[in-house]
Amino acid sequence: MPCNECVVEAELRFAAKAPKKGTIYIKPDMVNQPPHYKVGGIETIDYLQAKLSPEEYRGYLRGNALKYLSRAGHKDNTAQDYSKAIWYIERLLSVL
Repeated sequence: MPCNECVVEAELRFAAKAPKKGTIYIKPDMVNQPPHYKVGGIETIDYLQAKLSPEEYRGYLRGNALKYLSRAGHKDNTAQDYSKAIWYIERLLSVL
């Protein structure tokens, strides 16, 4: 389920018949910083890294990369799934 910020943003984009001149709509970055991942003031990935052992954390990153690679092409946004897989792989490489 999308977070409230995502829902509000979507409502703003679709509710308006014609955007007013000078109106800027900011779309959340759903790959690098989804707004719903920072509820509570800390990014979920940072919390997980703090709580898991280094081995567990690497497994978590690898598992998520595999998840996004496996489902790419089977959901709405294939490019976003590949981008998320790359994000997790890059994060994994940074902790090896």
